[in-house]
Amino acid sequence: MQESFDVTTIVFALLAIFVVWKLRSVLGTRTGHEKRPDRAPQPNGAGPNRNGNGNDGVVVRLPGAANDAGAPAAPAESRDRWTELAEPGSKVWLGLDQIAAADRTFDGKDFIGGAKSAYEMIITAFAAGDRQALRGLLSKDVFDSFSQAITDRESRGEKVETTFVSIDKASMVDAVLRGKVAQITMRFVSKLITATRDRNGNVIDGDPEHVSDLVDIWTFERDTSARDPNWRLVVVADGDR
Repeated sequence: MQESFDVTTIVFALLAIFVVWKLRSVLGTRTGHEKRPDRAPQPNGAGPNRNGNGNDGVVVRLPGAANDAGAPAAPAESRDRWTELAEPGSKVWLGLDQIAAADRTFDGKDFIGGAKSAYEMIITAFAAGDRQALRGLLSKDVFDSFSQAITDRESRGEKVETTFVSIDKASMVDAVLRGKVAQITMRFVSKLITATRDRNGNVIDGDPEHVSDLVDIWTFERDTSARDPNWRLVVVADGDR
């Protein structure tokens, strides 16, 4: 009986040793000097009322903040990545290359979509005299100019009625990187109904029954080294009609 017990004990002991050895060979051992896994990237939190500069609204938001350690890797470059946006070898094409090199999250098609939204928002906010909406969409100089025009209009008792009809075309006409500052100039061709009325309700400019064609050349700017992902309008010019 004692002999049987000893054999059984030995068998189980050998089995336990084999299991421990097998686990160590598969899983390894922890020495205390292993490299810690990288932390998951945290949301950058940028957005309306959270862009860190006290301004409201977003003009053109790129897919992620620049120079964020958790930003997605840049898409693989290709010879035709700007084909729908610019002529190969043109100034715009080369400028987009420079901007994309400085900001790996930059996407040209996303930019145009955001610029179109910003264009409509700015026009309608200016017509309504909505300074709060404009503040986060414009550079300080452009905002001051727009705000003064609204003040002058209010002092005369005038009101602008604007109905945005459509954006028929939005195209890049210039792209450049100056240091860390990216600038992209857009040409917008749009349709809208607009009329200005005096304090008595008489139409003094425009036509509330007529759709007008509008061409604008606007330049948007962004510091690619900043965490703020917003682009803001810095130059406003009338285009050809």
